Amino acid sequence: MSTVGALLGVLVLTVATGYFVAQELAFVAADRALLSEAAEAGDRRAQRALAVMGRLSFMLSGAQLGITVTALIVGFLAAPASTDLLEPLLSGIGIEAPIVALIGGFLAATVVQMVLGELLPKNLALARPERLARALAPSTYVYMAVAGPVIRVFDVAAAKVLRSVGVEPVEELEHGATLADLGEIIGESGRSGDLPGDLTELLARAVTFGDLTVAEVMVPRTKVIGVAADTTPEDFVELVRRAGHTHYPVYGRGMDDLVGVVSLIDLAAESTAKTVGALARPALEVPGTLRLRATIEQMRAAGQEIAVVLDEYSGMAGLVTFEDIAEELVGDIDDENDPTAGATVAEADGWVVDAAMRIDEVRHQLGIRLPEGGYETVNGLVMALLGRLPEAGDVVRTGGTRIEVLSVDGKTADQVRILPGEQR
Repeated sequence: MSTVGALLGVLVLTVATGYFVAQELAFVAADRALLSEAAEAGDRRAQRALAVMGRLSFMLSGAQLGITVTALIVGFLAAPASTDLLEPLLSGIGIEAPIVALIGGFLAATVVQMVLGELLPKNLALARPERLARALAPSTYVYMAVAGPVIRVFDVAAAKVLRSVGVEPVEELEHGATLADLGEIIGESGRSGDLPGDLTELLARAVTFGDLTVAEVMVPRTKVIGVAADTTPEDFVELVRRAGHTHYPVYGRGMDDLVGVVSLIDLAAESTAKTVGALARPALEVPGTLRLRATIEQMRAAGQEIAVVLDEYSGMAGLVTFEDIAEELVGDIDDENDPTAGATVAEADGWVVDAAMRIDEVRHQLGIRLPEGGYETVNGLVMALLGRLPEAGDVVRTGGTRIEVLSVDGKTADQVRILPGEQR
């Protein structure tokens, strides 16, 4: 083959290498959502591009085959052709070393291959992935069909090697973002200032909302105010005046002997009732493991604003209202009936919080990561670390964070002070 023919062959094969590099990166970097939108609008090239992306692993194998074969042939042709071209030029200036011509030719071929065959198509594919994927889709589809048998041989061989070391190959890459990915994106956007703080908090809560169970947001049984079935309407009105809530569970012999639920609206609708038990309507009972979205659906279907949460032994674990659920999205909803004792109070070196605050709320609101375990709240963490019931003045440490029990309510911690300074 003549030197000119060999050099033309090198140029053509370099362009072919660039084609396969662009093919490889364009379909990996292309936004599936944008292509899907174009395909739904009738763009046939976008439809072909999506079809190729549906066999992404096979396409990548074909692209790698094309890159490898063209690069090998370029190396085979470039060395002698460039040597033949450079040797007379070097001889003209008094250099009679064939090895110098060989090295010079090798370097020249490498520069051409890297710039035209690798870097240029790579940068183009990353800059315009959707446009390039649409442009390359028809020829890629044809290439996959023609070279399919050869690609499949290498694919099968590679898959067997992977399986021999315990790795299962996949055909298609994941294009969707997971909830964890979205959480990281939202957090990073908030830290960089691209999202306002309140919007960052709202989006972070929305991402985790679907994973929450009703047991994680309920008012625990120890804080539930119930009313006995034999309570008179007058005493019930006095209880409402003192407690400030609108709905109450009605019990018989005890809280686990649930008669139903009652509200002031029920009392107004039936003014002749002698006891609260006569006013009670059936309660909606849900398991503590029920997800919040399913809980909302059941409460709407039953026309209830309150649900009784049951534990695994069918005992009453707590109560949940629409307000409790809404607070998981928008944060605390304060009204004139809400107590202020449990509010989070910022101090110079830490925070005073309600010990009933959940571990994930501490992370979202205070930015402190406390260890998770067989408990949901700060009080549960304190008891787990103490190995006993908490007392005022108790101090526990975990991961550099100091938690001090300020007050107790019965057998549980009520207010705690969290000092994160030691972990910084």
